[in-house]
Amino acid sequence: MKIHEYQAKQLFAQYAVPIPKGEVASTPAEARAVAEKLDCKVVVKAQVHVGGRGKAGGIKLAENAAQAEEAASQILGMNLKGLTVEKVLVEEAADIQAEYYLGITVDRARRRDVVMVSSVGGVDIEEVAVTAPDKIAKLHLDPAVGLLDFHVRRLAYEAGLPPETHRACGKFLHALYRCYQEIDASLAEINPLVFTGSGDLLATDAKINIDDSALFRQRKLAELREDQEDDPIEAEAHKRGVTYVRLDGDIGIIGNGAGLVMTTLDVVQREGGRPANFLDVGGGATAAQVELSIDTVLLDKNVKGIVINIFGGITRCDEVAKGIIGAVDSLDLAVPLVVRLTGTREEEGKALLAETALVPADSMQDAAQKIVALVGS
Repeated sequence: MKIHEYQAKQLFAQYAVPIPKGEVASTPAEARAVAEKLDCKVVVKAQVHVGGRGKAGGIKLAENAAQAEEAASQILGMNLKGLTVEKVLVEEAADIQAEYYLGITVDRARRRDVVMVSSVGGVDIEEVAVTAPDKIAKLHLDPAVGLLDFHVRRLAYEAGLPPETHRACGKFLHALYRCYQEIDASLAEINPLVFTGSGDLLATDAKINIDDSALFRQRKLAELREDQEDDPIEAEAHKRGVTYVRLDGDIGIIGNGAGLVMTTLDVVQREGGRPANFLDVGGGATAAQVELSIDTVLLDKNVKGIVINIFGGITRCDEVAKGIIGAVDSLDLAVPLVVRLTGTREEEGKALLAETALVPADSMQDAAQKIVALVGS
């Protein structure tokens, strides 16, 4: 789950990370009022979940309140990479002498958190990795040890940060790491971390992504989710309690268990098909859940066929069959549907489906071949 810059900064402030003074505005008049309160040069920043806002015209400097109002009127309502700007952050402009980068994220290949520090801030870290990889210092953390003082000194030195910033940078990194851990983040980033004319460090931008799987214990943060900025079908699936990820193909995939669904996607791809989604009905799925899952897949108008692959353990194949039949009856299914059932109450499930026009399959490979052929024809 992504949160806005102003929300991320509010979180950082709770961990004593210095941030510029500022407030959020939803109208040009509100932006003017905030600028008048700050009574200094301000920056007006679009609050949307995309990067590259500055290049797209979503960040503007204003010398006074009147200019802040004008900047807000230009930014509010604009389309930034498919998202409509509904809020702006108006905050005091920093006296920038240098820009650095601090970030923590998950390195899935190494199965550890990785801390990154760079003396080249203000641009995407991916761009720095291509143009100046030697400017990025990285450290993979041992989860049993965490981030220690000597780690911080090593990172600051290897990144080429000026010596006078090392102590303050250490405070930022320790605070960032505590925040990252305690809110179950998958990304916590300050870009840029600004070295000001007064010799201070300031987090002038902030980005936080939170692990969706941890939202059950991050209740307050879960309330910040804005479904309107998600894929509309994924947002609807979330409301329905369906584990669904939209892809760009035309074959709907439904299975029970993440591993089985992923394998089904791979097999369909290998047979020449293009999966339209990932959908896991979970263990012990009821007929109603299966019917709801099929309906969710069909929200994507690109879907030309559906394959259902069920391995019954605690999931009963006859319950799945009832859900499929219910979906066919109630949804007026107009696309081919291939079903593979094996496991608990398999024979009973197959007997129920034998009375329908649905296409049975003996194995996952057989199901993939049949759905690809049906969609292709």
